[in-house]
Amino acid sequence: MELDDFDRRLLDALQKNNRLTGEELATIAGLSAAACLRRVQRLRDEGVIERDVSLLAPAAVGMRVTVVLMVTLERERPDLVDEFKQAMRRAPEVQQCLYVTGPADFVLIVTAADVADYEAFTRRHLFERHIRRFESLVVLDRVKSETAIPLTERRQT
Repeated sequence: MELDDFDRRLLDALQKNNRLTGEELATIAGLSAAACLRRVQRLRDEGVIERDVSLLAPAAVGMRVTVVLMVTLERERPDLVDEFKQAMRRAPEVQQCLYVTGPADFVLIVTAADVADYEAFTRRHLFERHIRRFESLVVLDRVKSETAIPLTERRQT
């Protein structure tokens, strides 16, 4: 789907706050409120907007540990890759699971209440799953955590 400047402005605004009214979107995009709402609906229907969510502060809901986890499978067989993908989709602790190139097969972002909770996750999901090795990187500080994809002018810093 081709995105024009109006679509990009709407998407940029909605990534920051998806509760904007039609009138607020109209001001941002330079179109009528009705036209903006029609475009937003089209963007949802076309799958450009995958879903509307609320982002939570992990510590505020008791998830005080975030771990970046690099996982290497014993061997890269399609059935093992698919099995691992399915298991990670079902694991509620896994915020992101990325199938990657390089020294690891997967990079995961995992949240846990504490280190014991994280260890329980590793025992449930990483042992006896054809895992050759995994490396845990405990996050000390969320310096930047964004979900927005840059669509308009990028700022140089």
